[in-house]
Amino acid sequence: MRFRDKVAIVTGAGQGIGEAYAKALAAEGACVVVAEVNEAQGRRVAEEIGTAARFVRVDVASPESTQAMAGAAVEAFGGIDLLVNNAAIYHGMQLAPLIAVEWEYYKRFMDVNMHGALLCVRACWEAMSKRGGGAIVNQSSTAAWMGIGYYGIAKLALNGITQSLARELGPWNIRVNAIAPGPTDTEATRTIVPPPILKQLLAQMPLSRLGQPEDLVGILLFLLSDASAWMTGQVVNVDGGQVMRP
Repeated sequence: MRFRDKVAIVTGAGQGIGEAYAKALAAEGACVVVAEVNEAQGRRVAEEIGTAARFVRVDVASPESTQAMAGAAVEAFGGIDLLVNNAAIYHGMQLAPLIAVEWEYYKRFMDVNMHGALLCVRACWEAMSKRGGGAIVNQSSTAAWMGIGYYGIAKLALNGITQSLARELGPWNIRVNAIAPGPTDTEATRTIVPPPILKQLLAQMPLSRLGQPEDLVGILLFLLSDASAWMTGQVVNVDGGQVMRP
């Protein structure tokens, strides 16, 4: 029960990895705000968690919506201690080269996948500072180092945002780290990545299997807990050895 009396917000918590994160935090005592743009999915997850959860509909690309999310967390549970920026456009993502992607789609994609995490931090950090600090985890990806179009660019930028925010928020005892998953067995991955490409990716990995959402839960809980109290500005790969960085 590492997170008893803690309040956590998990964005994109209506399915896949975000759902696993929200449920794991609740299982260890946290009150959890299930922040999700898909109302049906978000309500389902909150109801499955029970009285320790609240659903809040949020568009992470909107300053007004993220501010309302933070306000709802404070109203429901009295404050904010932990923030997990997991929301992203991935399921149903359009696949197009940078030189041809429709410009309005590209801008919306970046507003969600890159700027969304920053907007959520901007909305939450003051409430976190009032509780004496806290911890933030951003969801990156191994795509950040693989030159994979605008998805990879957004994740590479998110790594930079993670490091910059770690410097800015350290004086308030707010730590900021990121997790970079490799190919993970979610409905989104099964929809987006063609089976031959996925098979090729797995064949090149030392641990040649798809990750499961549960494979990521342990590092999330570590990064949010006091066990990592002197750790900030780091991007941690959980990827079966797909990307080995010096």
